[in-house]
Amino acid sequence: MKILIRGTNWIGDAVMSVPAMREIRRLFPEAHIALQTRPWAKDIFADSALFDEIIELGSLDSKITGPLRQAEALRPHKFDLGVLFPNSFASAFIARLGNVRKRVGYATDGRSFLLTDPIAVPKWKSQRHEVYYYLNLVGELEKDLFDRQTVAMTAPAVDIPVSERRRSEARELLSQHGVDRSRPIVALAPGSTNSRAKRWHAESFAALSDRLQNEHGTSVILIGAADEAEISDCVLALSTMRPVDLTGKTTLSQAGAILSEIDLLVCNDMGLAHLAPAVGTKTLVIFGPTDHVTTRPFSPLAEIARAGVECSPCMLRDCPIDHRCMTRVAVSQVFDKARTMLI
Repeated sequence: MKILIRGTNWIGDAVMSVPAMREIRRLFPEAHIALQTRPWAKDIFADSALFDEIIELGSLDSKITGPLRQAEALRPHKFDLGVLFPNSFASAFIARLGNVRKRVGYATDGRSFLLTDPIAVPKWKSQRHEVYYYLNLVGELEKDLFDRQTVAMTAPAVDIPVSERRRSEARELLSQHGVDRSRPIVALAPGSTNSRAKRWHAESFAALSDRLQNEHGTSVILIGAADEAEISDCVLALSTMRPVDLTGKTTLSQAGAILSEIDLLVCNDMGLAHLAPAVGTKTLVIFGPTDHVTTRPFSPLAEIARAGVECSPCMLRDCPIDHRCMTRVAVSQVFDKARTMLI
């Protein structure tokens, strides 16, 4: 049997869908399973045994020719089953044109006619963690194919392996950049690619970095994607004790391995917030406009800091007022939590 999993478009969502992908592997242990997703997924799942191959999604530079090219790439595989995690019309359209025989996905975005098995969005979606949303889709598939419901009985596990080779390379990379590995290492990720409102202010990250180095004797690094370099530059400029800046200087694979080798990540609600606890690292996430109930990292290694203001969560990408959900998260609040987590 050949199974296609249409993966999510964001790093955090990819991590939150891991328990569902693990269940697909459990239900179909002998199947050939392919993950169709963004190119960065190879960096996240480099050491995973969940899939037999990863099919990279090409650019959707055109709303017409982009999906047609992606569908054409699927046809030679002759997939028997497709499980579509994104809610988008395009993902169902590509699977249909790609001749995926059985197509399972949520009945969203007017795409039900493209699915052989449209699944109703559960009424509890806005009250439960996103992990269960992906698991529910696989549970409905199990009920349909096997007339049983064991998926709901499985405790979700969000963990992503990192090989010793990659860990060793990460340790060497840290040393090359002058990181003192004899001290506890804290990474700060002050960016957020898809939302300015999710960013705790640069001066707060800078003050936190100074306190961690002065009062706790930690090594501090900045980490993030190349398009987050501007906010890291601001943190550097505002810091009294400059952290080591690795922003934009690593691949996602290297970033994941580095995160597996440090003691704590402090960050905004972003992809690395989910990746770090998945590779086994304590993580403190600063939440503001987004919903911590449904999208916080699904791990006992993760904790959150938030102000709990009346207008949060608003889910806006830019704050129309005074950004109180972030400005009211005090440096002392985050520092005290971080210090406790480092013990």
